[in-house]
Amino acid sequence: MEFIYNTWPWYVAGPLIACVLFLLLFMGRKFGMSSNLRTLCAIGGAGKYSDFFKFDWRAYKWNLWVLFGVVIGGGIAFHFFTPIAPQLNPDVVLQLKAYGIVSANQSFLPLELYSLDRLLTVKGFLLMLISGFLVGFGARYAGGCTSGHAISGLSNLQMPSFIAVIGFFIGGLVMVHYIFPLIF
Repeated sequence: MEFIYNTWPWYVAGPLIACVLFLLLFMGRKFGMSSNLRTLCAIGGAGKYSDFFKFDWRAYKWNLWVLFGVVIGGGIAFHFFTPIAPQLNPDVVLQLKAYGIVSANQSFLPLELYSLDRLLTVKGFLLMLISGFLVGFGARYAGGCTSGHAISGLSNLQMPSFIAVIGFFIGGLVMVHYIFPLIF
């Protein structure tokens, strides 16, 4: 059984996100994916190697339900919905073709960047390793990940989250306009 997938309109998705955040706020919880990964690392015994992971993970086991929901939701979307690739601006498609990315408008992720063949090259492996380290370091240094700051922190009117989100946008702009062309 297959369905045609269309993104939910903002007036449906926005209030649903707001309801989830209201429930988390009401229960005294904060939303963020890096918290879920920290809980998994603590369960796996990472506290033996780093004090950051030495905490009572049982008090945060609700994080595992969020992570479980993300995995199940992704699986449902992958297996039961037919994804329609987003249509990019023609100028962006031309810029990407200049970098050798010809799969724009055909898939959600460029196959030239996110494929097993690409990962199994030395350059692809190093890019994934370095970028994974930088994302992990950045999430720790910023006191949370992009979803935690942009969704939960901003909805709670936290100034550190506002500053972090500005930094995320600046970092994204620098990456796309200056670093990405150097890599490809």
